This record gives sequence, structure tokens and C-alpha cells, in this order.
Amino acid sequence: MSWTATIKRTAVVILSAAMLTVTGLGMQGATSVAAGAAAPACGSGDHGLLQKLQAEHSGVNAVPLSFTDIQFLTADTGRAAGNGFLIGTSDRGCHFQKIYEGQWNFRQIDFPDNVKGWALAAIQDAPETYLIATTDGGSHWKRVTDKGVTFERIHFQDSKRGFGYSQSATYYTKDGGKSWSRIPTPANTRGAEFTSRNNGWAVVAVQGTGYRVMKTSDGGQHWKISLKSTAAYPVGGRIYAQGSQVYALLYGDTGMSQTSYALYASSTSGGSWKRVIAMDTAGGGPAPGSGAAQLTVGPAAGKPGNMQLIGSSNAYLLGYSPAGEQVAVGRSYNGGKSWKNLAPVAGYDGVISFPEAKRGWMAVRGPEHSVLLFTEDGGATWKQKFAFKDTQR
Repeated sequence: MSWTATIKRTAVVILSAAMLTVTGLGMQGATSVAAGAAAPACGSGDHGLLQKLQAEHSGVNAVPLSFTDIQFLTADTGRAAGNGFLIGTSDRGCHFQKIYEGQWNFRQIDFPDNVKGWALAAIQDAPETYLIATTDGGSHWKRVTDKGVTFERIHFQDSKRGFGYSQSATYYTKDGGKSWSRIPTPANTRGAEFTSRNNGWAVVAVQGTGYRVMKTSDGGQHWKISLKSTAAYPVGGRIYAQGSQVYALLYGDTGMSQTSYALYASSTSGGSWKRVIAMDTAGGGPAPGSGAAQLTVGPAAGKPGNMQLIGSSNAYLLGYSPAGEQVAVGRSYNGGKSWKNLAPVAGYDGVISFPEAKRGWMAVRGPEHSVLLFTEDGGATWKQKFAFKDTQR
């Protein structure tokens, strides 16, 4: 059964347990199996997938398979991508299916629905990044343009409209990525985020002063200051926004494998801000900003990873510490008014995807393991759902 067909949960009646095992992905809830047939057991480990590719990436000098990005549209349905592969599940990780295996090393995937998607990817280990697209759920990919792109990340709102971001520039497409127009952003922009063509945010570096978080409501024609934060060395940041919920992640300096940073939260579309985390480090120096913060350490007491915003008040931040060999999440359920860091798991770094307030996924990478974990309690506990050979926890 193809990935697209699996996702759409075809109503074909499976008459044998053997056949059900083969096509079990996506059949959750299909009760019209032969009378008395037992539900197939959930898989474990690597679910029997990518055996040849895993063998090719084993050995002393080989680069092991690992996850570079994940995206879950629901707690049940999502994808995980890496170096030369894409896998997926539609039953909360009980079963996984190989979607793609080939030349593309995925750096980011973005699916606005279960059929059409885009990715930033390189051909094997080549340095150039391409924008590629799929119309069958990820089984087949084509370059959108012949030349490489400078995008560091992408986000598509539907099958046509999307944004492409580098640290200093933002681009918009309305034809699925075939053509792009640059959106005006302030000078010295070091990170931007748009929630629509007109509404956006920018982190601006002001040397000798610090950061300015600015917002626009007219497509970049005019910008207003929403937040000021002092910083000795303003190098960049990230904005995460959904509805009236906005987070500004501002980076300090980096040294000795440590990064200082500050996390600000607003539940009023930038009308007022709260300094949630201000993490100073010995190698990176003081965190940006001044004044009281809720916490002086972030999740895993390490570097900040990606964030996920859910609804009007729920937020998660991944943190990772290569030196401490741990990965964790922090969370808020009230727009940043209070924040809690959760217990870490073993790993060097990772990425999270939370489609619901308490249910989410985390891909964890380490020197000896690369796994997919699932939580139903907001990151308090995690269950392993997938692990490559010789990396099972």
C-alpha cells in the first residue's frame, strides 16, 4: 500500500493476518477485519526498515543513519527524515513505513497536508541545498528550481503559499515555490517570522546596543519596535508566533560549546513581554537583556533548539547539551507566565514536533543512538517508538 493511500486510510477489508501485518500502517480503527482476527502487534526497534541503508552506514568510518527533522500533523500521523530516507507512521508509532530512500539528504521537511510537501535537501554530502517538492506524500521528489537556494528554513501555509528564510532575508511564494519575491525587512535583520503575507516579526541586531524585536502589519513596508533587549554581541535570534502568542529567542555569545540566550514571551501580540529564561554561560557570557527572569537555566541546561507553539497558550522549547549528553524540553501552558523544564534523556541534540498540547514527538541524536520518542504527558515521560540498529535505548 502506498504512503498516500495509507494516510487516507483506505477502506479495503484485510482478510488475512499476514496481509494485515504488511499493510498495517494506517489501518488503526479498521474493525472490519475477519471475525476473531487479533490486532497486529506493534513493531519495535527499526521496524524492519532501511536494512540495506543501515548496513551501508555501519562501520568504524561510516556516518550512521540519524534523524534530521520530524513533522507530525497529528499525534498519530507524521514523518521523520534523515540522510537518504523518509519514514512515516499513521498509528502513533505502532507501525512505521518507509516512504522514501534515495539520494536526498533531508535538512528540513514541511508538509501542510498529508499529500503535498516541500523539503530543503542536499544530494548526498554535497554542500548545495535544493528546494524539492512532492505530490504523493513523500515517495517521489522533484527539484522546484534547478539552482540551489540560500534558505535556512521554509514554511508553507498551503499548497501554494509559503515563506523561505535566511538569517537576513525573507521571501514569499504564491505558486508553490516556482517563483519568489523578497519581503522588505529592517536593516541588520538576524531572523524573521511571518504568520501571513502582511503580518511578521524580525529580530534586528544593533551593534553596541543589543536587539530590537520589530513587527509589521503591512507586508514589511513599515516596522515598529515591540521589544528592546541589551546584548554585548547580538548575533541572531528566532521568533515563533501563533495568534497572539509570540516568543523571541535571542542568542548571546558562544564559547566552550556553550551558548547563552534569553527567551521572551508575549501573550498579547507583542503588547507586553516577559523574560522567561535568561541563561548565562561560562563560555558564552551573559544572556541578552536585563532584569528578573523566571529561570536562569533552560531545558537540559544547554543550547536552545527549536520551539513549538500550540493554540493560544501552549509552548515547548527543546534544549540540548552535547557536553552533558542530554536532551530535554521546557514548556508553558499559559503563554509564558510560568515555565517548567522537564527531565532530560540521553543524547547530543534533537528536534521536537508537538501537534497537541500534551502529545508530541522528539527525535534524539547521539554518538551511539538515534531514536524517535513519543510523549502523552507534555514531555514528563517519553516512550521509544523507533530506533536504528545498535542504537536502541
